[in-house]
Amino acid sequence: MTVLPAVTGAPAPPFTGALRRHGPVLPVLLLIAMLALPLGAGAEQEGSGGTGSLADAVSGLVVIFCAVRAVRHRQRPLTRTALVVLGLPVVAVAVAALGAGSVSDSLVGMARYYQILVLVPAAVLILVRDRNDFRLVAWGLVALGLWQGALGVYQYLTGTGASYAGEDIRAVGTFGATDVMGMSTVVAYGLVCAVALALGGGTARVRIGALVCAAGLVVPLALSFSRGAWIATAVVCVAQIVCAGLRRAARLLAIGVAAAVVLVGGLGVGTSMLQERLSSITQVTAAPDQSVTDRYTMWAAAIDMWEEHPATGVGLKNFPAYRDSHASLALSAGSDVAGAGASFRRQPLLSPHNMYLLVLSEQGLLSLCAIAGAWLAMLVLGVRRLAKAHRGTGGLDCALIACGLLVWQLIDFVYADIGGPSTVLTSVVFGLAAWWALAPAAEREAAAGR
Repeated sequence: MTVLPAVTGAPAPPFTGALRRHGPVLPVLLLIAMLALPLGAGAEQEGSGGTGSLADAVSGLVVIFCAVRAVRHRQRPLTRTALVVLGLPVVAVAVAALGAGSVSDSLVGMARYYQILVLVPAAVLILVRDRNDFRLVAWGLVALGLWQGALGVYQYLTGTGASYAGEDIRAVGTFGATDVMGMSTVVAYGLVCAVALALGGGTARVRIGALVCAAGLVVPLALSFSRGAWIATAVVCVAQIVCAGLRRAARLLAIGVAAAVVLVGGLGVGTSMLQERLSSITQVTAAPDQSVTDRYTMWAAAIDMWEEHPATGVGLKNFPAYRDSHASLALSAGSDVAGAGASFRRQPLLSPHNMYLLVLSEQGLLSLCAIAGAWLAMLVLGVRRLAKAHRGTGGLDCALIACGLLVWQLIDFVYADIGGPSTVLTSVVFGLAAWWALAPAAEREAAAGR
């Protein structure tokens, strides 16, 4: 009887090969997928604290997985530069926690800031090993944006969204009426990634697919009625187009202006509510809507708090306690919450809806300099590598994604702060920006491309 030799070296099945190549980054994709579930509505209050959600629990598992993997592989996870940049908020928040009103507020506030600014970004930086992993996470953000955006468009068309101007038409996705910024944030992240992939993708198929996704994400972003997301997305997308090349920028901007003229001027798409919402941004003295009045009143209150405690602020999570004593009578009791499955109620205003003023009022100028300094360092280092990628070293799409997401977040922080179930996705964005700016792998691949 003839015995056949055992077959060795057989190629692994495609799924097994993909799992082996992208295994370390899969927990990050799982974290993104958690935001597709209707888990977060009402799970967390505004401001810098909250009770958390399943996505927050998964983010903790991602950090643990990253730590165990680093120990098993006996690798030095972060460079000295990365340790310094990501370590600046650690010291700042720890000092600010000493002024919290209670031990529980101190611990909850520290955990939240460390989760968003330090731990999850560091885990993403370590688990993303190369540009292919980076692009996979970016496509995950695009997919999440498309899913939430499709739900938002359905809510607008069927009148099942959050309440806006007396009608349940505001697109909020799975985040509910208590987190009206959630869907707009997710959709904007996906749009920024899609535009970058359309501009710097490696193949025509990738670029066309990304362009189609970007066009599809514009509609739900508009229907979110989120002014801060509109401003940040418009600025970043224009900057991405310009960075990709001036000639291409001129053509694309001309096409965009022509499309806007046809849709708004010719077909009348969104001429009433959308234009009214956009014009309300500058209406501060001449009959502004109440949300604008509340926002600027809380900004003034935050600045007043900082002026009384310039170095260390009023203490972590203490903005609500000091709000009424520093705000003018123009501040309303709260914002109206209704629609998207929620009954009407008044939601208290517990933060200034400005990340910089939130940190300044609660933690003082020293903490703001440390936290904003870390973001500025990532931006400077990321832009330097963007310039190298633009000169032909490769990875232009990754550069546009990382820098675009970081700039989007820094602009949006003028109109929003951390809080709500979608905030955990902000930590992933900071992680992608940190990988491009700080990871040695990004620099090595650039050298190999050159």
